[in-house]
Amino acid sequence: MAKKKGIPRKSRNWRGRCQDLQNSSIEGGFYLTRVGITGVKKPLSVHRPKGTITLTPTIDIAVDLPARQKGSHMSRNAEVINELVDSCFQEPCGGLEHICAHLSRLLLERHEYAKTSEVQMKADYFLERKGLSGRTSMEPYKIMAMARATKGGDGKVTVEKMIGVEVMGITACPCAMDTVRAMLEDQGHEVSDDFPNISHNQRNIATVTLEVPEASEIEADDLIEIIESSMSSPTYEILKRGDEANLVMNAHKNPKFVEDVVRDILTALLKKYKALPDSTKVAVKSVAEESIHKHDAFAERVTTFGELRKKI
Repeated sequence: MAKKKGIPRKSRNWRGRCQDLQNSSIEGGFYLTRVGITGVKKPLSVHRPKGTITLTPTIDIAVDLPARQKGSHMSRNAEVINELVDSCFQEPCGGLEHICAHLSRLLLERHEYAKTSEVQMKADYFLERKGLSGRTSMEPYKIMAMARATKGGDGKVTVEKMIGVEVMGITACPCAMDTVRAMLEDQGHEVSDDFPNISHNQRNIATVTLEVPEASEIEADDLIEIIESSMSSPTYEILKRGDEANLVMNAHKNPKFVEDVVRDILTALLKKYKALPDSTKVAVKSVAEESIHKHDAFAERVTTFGELRKKI
């Protein structure tokens, strides 16, 4: 009987022969700010004041790497994400910013060589909105969250967490509107300031990212409301002809530059969140996708609540 061929004995013991290359020491290396995995998609059950929802965020997760260490243990990143997903479906988690904060702490526990960790999430988000004629529809938005954990020399970990939203709306250009009014008047037409004049429009995409201090809660729904009210008009998936006409007229009664959108959002944030400390970080950006140019326009402010309050 022919002898049965098997795997060479030395191959069966591969674990004992493999080196932990990631943990090996190197000479002349550079410190790396972030090393990790990106583009992970996982479903998360999230508890919010209005009920429990399921989000499927794209997750980026990383830690820093000392100059003398060859590599980071990537599998540990995937492990903490899977553990969190399991726990969130057993019992719904808090908001995305709290999930990011929890993950950032876990990363520093698993990567004992790391001093900082960072977790970012971005997910599609839907709200039921009532249109101009009272018709309701599920409108799409983006919700973002981020947390950065830092381990001090005494081993104490501090976490900074952020929440953000991305909202699409419409703006009508004030400059073109003013120029058209002047040209019509020169041509002998009677133009009333109370009647909306013609202008070109932009699809406006605005984002707000706001720090969430300890013991504070920021609702994404409120940020969405602030952005939509700061544009010329919100937009809707379902618009009948009368709704379209009313939306266009409302937008032209409220023309705005991208600069106006950013400033109005900042003003509304200060009014809404009076209790947030001066150190609270905020970033606001408005991008106008131009209809008559081959380029787009944008405006942005990255600052703190304290800096903004000095100007009021």
